[in-house]
Amino acid sequence: MNHNPEPPPLLARIPADINKPDKIAYGLTIRQLLIVTLTGGIAAAIYYLFHQLLPVVILAAILLPLLALGLAVALGRRDGLTLDRFALAALLHARTAKKFVPAPDGVAEPPRWCCLRGQLPAPLRLPVRAIRTDGALELTDGGVAVLVETSTLSFHLRTTGEQAALVGAFGRWLNSLETPVQLLARARLADLSGLIQAIEHQAEVLPHAALAEAAREHAAYLGDLNSTRELLTRQVLVVLRDHPATSRARRSVRRAASAAIVLRRAAEAERALAALGVTARVLDADQAAQAIAECLDPGGRHPFGQALPDELISATHTTTHNLGGNA
Repeated sequence: MNHNPEPPPLLARIPADINKPDKIAYGLTIRQLLIVTLTGGIAAAIYYLFHQLLPVVILAAILLPLLALGLAVALGRRDGLTLDRFALAALLHARTAKKFVPAPDGVAEPPRWCCLRGQLPAPLRLPVRAIRTDGALELTDGGVAVLVETSTLSFHLRTTGEQAALVGAFGRWLNSLETPVQLLARARLADLSGLIQAIEHQAEVLPHAALAEAAREHAAYLGDLNSTRELLTRQVLVVLRDHPATSRARRSVRRAASAAIVLRRAAEAERALAALGVTARVLDADQAAQAIAECLDPGGRHPFGQALPDELISATHTTTHNLGGNA
């Protein structure tokens, strides 16, 4: 009897932080070596200048905290950042405005008779200038991008051969890319209200009473789950981008040509990912606007199909939503 065991799994160790700086000496990077050297130099200079004037106890009380601070800055990390970069980010966050408003021409100053308390909002400068009807995003730097939403698959539940085939197919797609591609995986809140309503509606037309009762019980279970748990769903977005070449053609013509190119690449990505069993689709204008709004305000309420700031609302809905105030 011939026994063909499965091939060994293909393992490739990739560091979690591919942008991690190289270690030069003693397991330290250039930045860490500079901080340690500067701290040691300052401590040595203080000791050289004052060791004959101050007692050893006072020098130790001055130099030991200084050395400890330098080592903490060089070796410490907070939220994935080094302490010096974390302190710089905290300083910049404290000095910048916390409220942003859409103001392309800038925020107007209040009149002189108005007593202003706090800071004025800052203009919101998004990298997206406009969203075309075909879903292409016109960027402020002149480029065009497209959002492609993909489904997920279970990798660890596959056999070794299937895992190797998936890795090979995914690698072939990556090698076929001509331009940089961004893969964005984010978790967002899941709302089962629509599914619950669909099940309850379908339960009314089921042919058997036992099936209808089971459907109602399942809808009740989903309702309890939706109200008592914080449900999350994972969304994977592939961002394809193209920057039009500089030419004498009009900007609208260049953007249209760039949009056609990036949409063609999106169609090629859909076909390549279909070989992996991954369903991909290009987000249209409304879906792309919804995805951008959710990324800018995670966890907020973003009803689908919102009107634009300069768009006339010619229809009203019979239901109203109270957002925490009395109109």
